[in-house]
Amino acid sequence: MQYNLKALKLSEIRIPIATELTEFEKSFQSSMQSSVPLLDKVTQYIYKRKGKQMRPMFVFFTAQLCGGITEATHRGAALVELLHTATLVHDDVVDDAYQRRGFLSINAVWKNKIAVLVGDFLLAKGLLLSLNNNDFELLKIVSNAVQQMSEGELLQIEKARRLDIQEEVYYEIIRQKTASLIASCCACGAASTGVSQDIVKQMHLFGECIGMAFQIKDDLMDFGYDDIGKPKGIDIKEKKLTLPLIFALQQVSSSEKNKMIKLVKNHNEEQQTLHTILNFIHSQGGMKYAEQKMLTYKQQALDILAQFPDSTAKSSLIQLVDFTINRRK
Repeated sequence: MQYNLKALKLSEIRIPIATELTEFEKSFQSSMQSSVPLLDKVTQYIYKRKGKQMRPMFVFFTAQLCGGITEATHRGAALVELLHTATLVHDDVVDDAYQRRGFLSINAVWKNKIAVLVGDFLLAKGLLLSLNNNDFELLKIVSNAVQQMSEGELLQIEKARRLDIQEEVYYEIIRQKTASLIASCCACGAASTGVSQDIVKQMHLFGECIGMAFQIKDDLMDFGYDDIGKPKGIDIKEKKLTLPLIFALQQVSSSEKNKMIKLVKNHNEEQQTLHTILNFIHSQGGMKYAEQKMLTYKQQALDILAQFPDSTAKSSLIQLVDFTINRRK
């Protein structure tokens, strides 16, 4: 079944749960508070630089779809954000990243030692939030996602050394690194309403499909150009093989493949190299192939939603799915 709802901005999609999101923001900010002045200062810095809040939106809309938002839904949304924020803080340390969403990262401002400890603190706050409220199912769902995210990151590091990732390995990496978290959001939203395990699993699969489409969209955007016409190519600069390039490499001879891999490995910072690789990907149909895969995952997600009765929550989730693959950043 195809859906053709009007494409909306994220600010418009969130209107039906605006009240819930406002309450969530207050509780999430409160959940990070500490009696240690330095720690409180850092967590306030994190809160003020929050992102688009797509993860709590998936939690709340899924809960609405499955029966209605409860107090457990709010705790599930906070749990996801706390544990995810902890992983981001740690990721910035691991990657030596000095910016996050256009702002200085925690490790850039307060150095690595404090960043690691803050990440540990957020992780502990998430665990206690669930344990103190007996939200064991929610904790299990999100903890599984965090485990998969770590495994996916390590799998990518392992495979990236040879720069010869096969397509099926790529899917496994993004399923663990990205899709597992969005899947946990949707599973938490469903579980917070008390529905059957079958529906929780169904919504987990729904979120996983969206997460796969989301990451492929990220990969496609990385092969675009910036505001002054330069190719972005961040993944190439970091020696990451993503779907458009993986597919393109599969279409050529071994010698041509080795030549392109050497360019990525040895000349990845050069603008001419980025142009060469980008042209290669387009000429071999890499972009079109990745886009089709993205649309396939989108359709799989929509097919799962088609099994639910029409509702405002269902329409909002369809719009959120569309936003995921039509966004520009």
